[in-house]
Amino acid sequence: MQAARARLDLPSGGGALEVIRYGHWGRPVLLFPSEGGSAVDAAGNGMLAACSELIESGRMSLFCADSMDGATWSDQSIPTEERALRHGVYHRWLVEAAVPWIVEQGGGAGEIITTGVSLGAYHAVHFALQRADLAPLAIGLSGNYDPTSWNGWGELGDASYFANPAAYVRNMEGDHLEWIRSRLSIVLVVGQGPFEVSPTRSLAATTEFAATLQEKGIRHELDVWGFDSAHDWPWWQRQLAHHLPRFV
Repeated sequence: MQAARARLDLPSGGGALEVIRYGHWGRPVLLFPSEGGSAVDAAGNGMLAACSELIESGRMSLFCADSMDGATWSDQSIPTEERALRHGVYHRWLVEAAVPWIVEQGGGAGEIITTGVSLGAYHAVHFALQRADLAPLAIGLSGNYDPTSWNGWGELGDASYFANPAAYVRNMEGDHLEWIRSRLSIVLVVGQGPFEVSPTRSLAATTEFAATLQEKGIRHELDVWGFDSAHDWPWWQRQLAHHLPRFV
């Protein structure tokens, strides 16, 4: 399948990250890889194949982004607050570089859907919650939405709080909450099989976050798969192929 690629500079000037586009038209879907992954992972792990009919028919274009996890959430040598501050650089890159390129490539074909697997599910959901004006739908597959639970340490501050959907959604209120309710939809998918319970804690984290969304009246779906559904690419392929056709 033909692909377009772009290396886009980080706002801090510390290098560049890649975005790959597959497809020629249709609603843009931005896919975040699993922990520490890169833009090429979707093709190598079957996610591109899972979307191939939708892409080839022009219903969607798949945009795959590099992660920056190695310098942020996965760097256990630095405290959680510093990881969150560094994550802010990644968020700025998405807003200032990746999304404009996606919009330019898409030619106004529709609003962005974010999706991701494992740690990428956090990126997809958090980005949509922060920027529902850009991405009004997120699909999280086997996610954990509390980054302070990822072998964190040190004193937490504002950066950790505002990067933590499990924390800030609980405190949403007023006009902002009403706007989120009117604008955003979230689909949370998780299995009950190998590695979904431990060590990832994806099953508990997903169901707990769904309960928070329910409490705040934010539009969402919780889709819990069976005990054979593992924290692994073959299941994420099936889950993405199951949900995407409704939205593109």
